[in-house]
Amino acid sequence: MSEANVRQVHYRYERVGDVKVFYREAGDPSSPTVLLLHGFAASSFMWRDLIVALADQYYVIAPDLPAFGFTQSPRQDQYEYSFANITKTIDQFTTQLNLERYAIAVHDYGAPVGWRLAVAHPEKVSAIISQNGNAYEEGLADGWNSIKKYWQDPSRENRDALGEFPTPASIKWQYVEGVEDPSVVSPDGYTLEGLHISRPGMADIQLDLLLNYATNVEKYPEFQAYFREHQPPLLAVWGKNDPFFRPAGAEAWKRDIPDAEIHFFDTGHFALETHSEEIVPVVRKFLERVLPSPA
Repeated sequence: MSEANVRQVHYRYERVGDVKVFYREAGDPSSPTVLLLHGFAASSFMWRDLIVALADQYYVIAPDLPAFGFTQSPRQDQYEYSFANITKTIDQFTTQLNLERYAIAVHDYGAPVGWRLAVAHPEKVSAIISQNGNAYEEGLADGWNSIKKYWQDPSRENRDALGEFPTPASIKWQYVEGVEDPSVVSPDGYTLEGLHISRPGMADIQLDLLLNYATNVEKYPEFQAYFREHQPPLLAVWGKNDPFFRPAGAEAWKRDIPDAEIHFFDTGHFALETHSEEIVPVVRKFLERVLPSPA
């Protein structure tokens, strides 16, 4: 397969139960696999530069999680929008695509999905790359304060207080907050996600997921035990001005994985939107070191 062919991105769907999972695929399936799991408020579109950059050496798969991007998933009364159930869907997705072993690259919501996959199948995870994907309580910044209040008391009042969270304006803020020059942030990402969040019923689903995120924090000790026991090769590439995940969340990995590689960049939550040229070479160098060379 020529380099031009392997770098070609394909846009596909895979039916997983009642969910029609949209995903981006590039690279040679015989090469080591990298599974990219996006966060809020994003989709597999956030990985666009990384997909093309890795496809010459790796088989790259980037799904849209249920309730995100182009994935088609049922209404709230037909599908449980929880991190446990989303993980179940993505786990089955990897099985149907015959992904027997893979590195995971995670961001935000994609992180707890990745951690849950790793705990369930440690033998499948070859390496971890985290772009502002947290696993430690000290990583939770002040942006979580009102959300924590909602966790402690999921009343209508506290839910309504978060009503601005799943809105196009809030999503745009997440993309530009902490960025020195907002003019370098392409409007494509936050506009796409803003349109998606405006669909009927989607705001309620996102507030359900926001409440359910507390289950991930409860599982942090379990995730950290996995890191200590299995010592997966780990790279953190972190926007240090993220209003939701502090640098301390990345630095904490050194306690559990002494060989973890940590890099900080002067940007916000979506570091790849502004610092792709700096981050992509770091990711490639890391994968070349920890994954076997393709045949």
